[in-house]
Amino acid sequence: MPCKSKVFSKLAISFATAVLLFLSTALAAPTPISPDEAALERNFDSLIHPDDLRDWMKLLAAQPNHVSSPHDKSNADQILAWFKDWGWDAHIETFWVLYPTPISETLGLVGPKPFKATLQEPPIPGDSSATATDPALPAYVDYQHDGDVTAGLVYVNYGMQDDYKMLQRLGVSVKGKIVIARYGAGWRGLKPKLAYDHGAVGCIIYSDPAQDGYAIDETYPNGPMRPPRGVQRGSVLDMGLYPGDPLTPGIGATKDAKRLPISDAPTIMKIPTLPISYADAQVFLAALTGPVAPPSWRGALPMTYRVGPGPALVHLAVKSDWRLRQIYDVIAFMRGSTWPDQWVIRGNHHDGWVFGATDPLSGQVALLAEAKAFGGLAKQGWRPKRTIAYASWDAEEPMLLGSTEWAEEHAAELKKKGVLYINSDSNERGFLGVGGSHDFQHLVNQVAADVIDPETGVPIGDRLRAKMRLAALAPTATEHARAEAKIAADPDKDLPIEALGSGSDFSAFLDHLGLPALDVGFYEEGHSGGVYHSRYDTFEHHSRFVDPGFVYDAMLAKTVGRIVLRVADADLPVQNASSFANAVSDYLDQVKKLADDEREEAETQAKLLHEHAFQLAADPTKSSGLPTALERVPHLEFAALEDAVDRLKRSAKAYDDALAKNSSHLSSAQLARVQALMLTIDQTLTPDEGLPGRDWYKNLVYAPGRYTGYEAKTLPGVREAIEDRRWSDANRYAKLTAEALNAYSDRLNQGSAVLNSR
Repeated sequence: MPCKSKVFSKLAISFATAVLLFLSTALAAPTPISPDEAALERNFDSLIHPDDLRDWMKLLAAQPNHVSSPHDKSNADQILAWFKDWGWDAHIETFWVLYPTPISETLGLVGPKPFKATLQEPPIPGDSSATATDPALPAYVDYQHDGDVTAGLVYVNYGMQDDYKMLQRLGVSVKGKIVIARYGAGWRGLKPKLAYDHGAVGCIIYSDPAQDGYAIDETYPNGPMRPPRGVQRGSVLDMGLYPGDPLTPGIGATKDAKRLPISDAPTIMKIPTLPISYADAQVFLAALTGPVAPPSWRGALPMTYRVGPGPALVHLAVKSDWRLRQIYDVIAFMRGSTWPDQWVIRGNHHDGWVFGATDPLSGQVALLAEAKAFGGLAKQGWRPKRTIAYASWDAEEPMLLGSTEWAEEHAAELKKKGVLYINSDSNERGFLGVGGSHDFQHLVNQVAADVIDPETGVPIGDRLRAKMRLAALAPTATEHARAEAKIAADPDKDLPIEALGSGSDFSAFLDHLGLPALDVGFYEEGHSGGVYHSRYDTFEHHSRFVDPGFVYDAMLAKTVGRIVLRVADADLPVQNASSFANAVSDYLDQVKKLADDEREEAETQAKLLHEHAFQLAADPTKSSGLPTALERVPHLEFAALEDAVDRLKRSAKAYDDALAKNSSHLSSAQLARVQALMLTIDQTLTPDEGLPGRDWYKNLVYAPGRYTGYEAKTLPGVREAIEDRRWSDANRYAKLTAEALNAYSDRLNQGSAVLNSR
């Protein structure tokens, strides 16, 4: 993934990749909030103070905060104490998870000009990196495979699937080699996975200054970007199969849980892997010969990028302590007065890779501000109608361990009671970014119309609309960006939210349990990507370059707090079904176009191969190879899915119209029945069968891509079957997805019948 920020790449509305949605969305607008509700929200805002957030972050980010560190446990204890002080019913839930930590690491060049990578970041005077007393983890990626290998080196660009196709064309093999890949273009865990799949014996990952270093801005401490010795840590667990503890898939990792042997855990990588700085990477890359790298493979280091292999030989060795570690989720409840068995759940994690100031503590201090403000409202006599649950997760960084284990342990109760899960992670100064379940899109737009941007004095939704409209004027603007600008220019149309894949703590709720989820943050004008997962993600960096004054961290609290308030106190269901239906319709159009494009590509390639075009176009003085021939694409069976989407759009409009028409005069029995129908409607999208080859992922509308990492694949059972050329799976999942959508429509039809009854 791009080294901007994991959450930015997941959430901020992407003008290059987000789908065009909702041009024709019919809004069944719920009644605007009452004067009393507006006064309550203003009161909530008055209880949020940026100085509180500043003080909390300074304390929580004072020492390295990774899983199993002393400060991680002390932070959990402190957060628990704060919740209790603010009047919440709070406790810590512990789980026991596999969390390897490094014992020894070696990485260097061997031969006539030996070189040894440093694998630790030097402190910066005046920064928390120089004042901490607890040790930081060295350069490390979690769940790599221990090993000791010496081999030739090959540069593989970002190490994604298309890069290996290019290597094939260049006549370069990585079999038996160590690869070096730069961060970006896809999630880090795919880099060692794909390297192993292509025969490599080791993997090195580095941050090129073209992505997050001096090519972007001044480096820290003079500016926000990654300094030459900065290293991006992270997890490489194969989350495409399942996140969470690798030894307890599908069940909570309690102390006595039944566990897989480590050797049988499929999500642990198969080759040793280490991250390094771009200062060290330059030495390794400069030792390569072989073909000059294609233009798109060249970063910003002052050198000629070559692919290799050799003559460089690299020695890579990693040894880890593969023990179970205790993790600490802080869980707090405020019991609902009217519907205590309906839960609105809010979460953000508290563990980091080192100090974790921006990632994750910028979102954590916002969560704390919300919790304190809700406690203040409760002291004034307010109680939510639904129960509010606040969660400060541990062990997100290794791969969503704290939230996943809690959700798996409490799965049955959550599926009965969960109304909505609201997540945040990193936060910056800038524009609102939201991803999530599209039946809650209209609610997000209503909140965005009521929260005022502190720097411009206009609603945060209006500021985002202005940005989208201006983006269409750029010389490089795409047709999609211009179409989005038309949506933004019409105040009667909702701004689209982004589909969610994975990469933060919403995953177990949305992808596995089928609970609707939202992921919320502000992005783009702060600069956190340069220190992402490094020793320099400190209080000083965040307060200088990411969110000076903690203004937008407080804005996150005010924005999410309103969402929590409105869902917790709403008498009527807040879902807008037409938003969801139109999103799914658009996803179906994309999938059908994908099949047509794949068919055309295969036919074009077959013709080029038959006419020897690849050989004729190749430079005869350089080694090259032919692309793998693509399989012919049959016409797929989309009729059932097309019918289901058409039915969904009709049912959604009928339900939204019935709710708008009849909401003011429902009996208590009607209200209870409609609430019951809508409470679990999103779970109709998660049949037990799950996705092919990775059945932990149940959601047939939203899932992370098997080979994209965090990025969502919509209608994933069908879409990825087409991409992988699994034609029988494509037809089977078109039918299964149609059945799930029909089940959703059935719920809507039942709701409409209740709403229209007299």
